[in-house]
Amino acid sequence: MGRQARAAAYKLAQLSSDEKNAILREMAAAIRQRVPELLAANAKDLQAGRAKGLSNAMLDRLMLDEKRIEAMAAGIDQVATLPDPVGQVLDSWTRPNGIRIEQVRVPIGTIGIIYESRPNVTADAAVLCFKTGNATILRGGSEALHSNVAIADALAAAGAPEHAVQLIPFTDRESVAVLAGMDKWLDLIIPRGGKGLIETVVSLARMPVIKHYDGICHLFADAAADQEMAVTLTVNSKTHKCGVCNALETLLVHRDIAAEFIPKAAAALRAKNVELRGCERTRAILADAIPATEEDWSTEYLDLVLSIKIVDSLEDAVSHINQYGSHHTDVIVTRDEVTAERFLREVDSACVFHNVSTRFADGGEFGFGAEIGISTDKLHARGPMGLRELTSYQYRVRGNGQVRG
Repeated sequence: MGRQARAAAYKLAQLSSDEKNAILREMAAAIRQRVPELLAANAKDLQAGRAKGLSNAMLDRLMLDEKRIEAMAAGIDQVATLPDPVGQVLDSWTRPNGIRIEQVRVPIGTIGIIYESRPNVTADAAVLCFKTGNATILRGGSEALHSNVAIADALAAAGAPEHAVQLIPFTDRESVAVLAGMDKWLDLIIPRGGKGLIETVVSLARMPVIKHYDGICHLFADAAADQEMAVTLTVNSKTHKCGVCNALETLLVHRDIAAEFIPKAAAALRAKNVELRGCERTRAILADAIPATEEDWSTEYLDLVLSIKIVDSLEDAVSHINQYGSHHTDVIVTRDEVTAERFLREVDSACVFHNVSTRFADGGEFGFGAEIGISTDKLHARGPMGLRELTSYQYRVRGNGQVRG
């Protein structure tokens, strides 16, 4: 499969943007034409998942319905409309000796993607890599095998170069180790899933890895916060979809507004069935909050659970986030622009927001189309990863016989 992917990558590099976009539209049409087959395959996965005792959050990630399948197809159509970064000239200059140099975006080449539960990742990953001229080898989780095979079959029927998109048709653990050791054939590997999977891939990989371990996201309600806005953003960040990496896990509250704000926030959160855990100062205000432990501050709940901590200053909030956070997405709610700008500069996270829900840390919401994932690395991609993050660059140098003396 690796050898086939490498050969396919060379063929993909020869396709024009128009040719790639036409194939992408065929992929979207194939997804729409196969709704009954996709639903039937997904029903097998859901049945097996319930038998295994998967949580409701995991079953929700796994589930396909007509609306989600249409969203998958629409995402492919959107990618077809996005500008193709391949061939974009990033910079150009001419040296005194007449040599002309261009820095040009090119495909990375071949990419292995290992992911869990969400079958839509099969389509998202395949089409983003295809648009950028990268061949892919996909290895999904066992819980979504039937769904993934059905989606991959639909995409393969759309006229792409042979082996441009390959799905490993089995899910034993050895396949992860084999992929991670295929540095001869894979230029990059991207794991999407739980922390255990990602740590395993990182420990085994012989090629670059782009990943994020956790989504421990914070919202800091500053002393100058619009409290109604802060409540709304807290509830949306926590409850809009609690089982995802950009959901809120810890609420930090400035001491000057804590007595007034925390009861408001608690009432709104409890109306959404959120379990609250608090520091000692929080529990002095919310006596029935569960005592927060040291472990709570570094826990990604992926559930309707939220930790609350009162802090004395912006500096304390930033210090807490940089110590306990996962460098994913963190928010300040404040009317004070100076304070907001300090927060944005000083918090060391891929996404830092001012007066915006954490749920906007998403490639689609950033206008990237279907995202390949979110990176908390600093090289070479950070934050939501779209098309540009799936390219590298090369230097194209043109002259007329110059030699170096």
